[in-house]
Amino acid sequence: MSAAVSADSILREMTDLWVTLGAPGKAETGMGVLRACSMTLIVVTEEGEDPAVLGETIAALMPVHPARAIILRLEGGPGRQLAAKVVAQCWMPFGQRRQICAEQIEITASETLWEDAVSTAAAIVAPDLPVIVWWRSQRADFGVLGGLATKVVVDSARGRDGKRALGQLAEAMKGGIRLADLSWTRLTLWRQMLAQVFENRHLLEQLPSISKVTVAFGGERPPASAWYMGAWLANALADAASRVSLEMKPDASGVVGQLTRVELEGASLRTELARRDGRLVIAVGTLTQCTSLPTANDYQLMREELGIVRQDAVFERALTTAVLG
Repeated sequence: MSAAVSADSILREMTDLWVTLGAPGKAETGMGVLRACSMTLIVVTEEGEDPAVLGETIAALMPVHPARAIILRLEGGPGRQLAAKVVAQCWMPFGQRRQICAEQIEITASETLWEDAVSTAAAIVAPDLPVIVWWRSQRADFGVLGGLATKVVVDSARGRDGKRALGQLAEAMKGGIRLADLSWTRLTLWRQMLAQVFENRHLLEQLPSISKVTVAFGGERPPASAWYMGAWLANALADAASRVSLEMKPDASGVVGQLTRVELEGASLRTELARRDGRLVIAVGTLTQCTSLPTANDYQLMREELGIVRQDAVFERALTTAVLG
């Protein structure tokens, strides 16, 4: 490891940063700095990803989920390169004069020193707080960070083979790693809309009659989101004593990798949930209603996931069912 970059040197830089931010005189004028940290957020990324875009996302997350943010960036250049810098992410709540700040540490390493960079990141997590790892790398092995993390957040939509990606996640989950997948997070509104349908007692009583579920998607291969939706519905209907057949159906009019339509069919009930022109339209028999379905960005998805530190049993069950199905 470079003598200039170590856990101790980074911790010293953080101490110096807070001394500078809390310079004498500011507290007395009400313009001092308040330090905030509710977790450690480790972001694993690679060369080729725009650091400015990622930085904007992290900056937007901080006021909602203040964290010690550690960005681990792999750069594939030759030689043995390891560098680090410490900066502050600050914001000022509306109507106040005092800034709130959190630390951001950026560690960049070449392939040969990647493990050193990971070890350094592991040594500087905020003590006694959750550790969330946002895994944006194409590497399949979470390594030391997987064992350290309270939760590892991935996005299986980044891969070309959704079923293979889910298989890898299921293996990691068996190894004791608690996971979240942004492909699952994108389904929140879909699941909420379907759940609201069956808050009606009359429709709830008809759940056991459902015998077929169709999940349509853009492209030739089902994306991870399609497998998740099918698995979630299969689990919910199994709990209602209904055994269903599941059909994965390509939709030529859909965007590749997107879920386009879900249909539930039974002897006396047909329900459809479909993506249409930026809206989510649900039809139950002859009745329809719709809601806006904007494309969620990384900030919106991570904001939701950072609010769920506890184990997500529904997601884990859906993942297991999707892999076995």
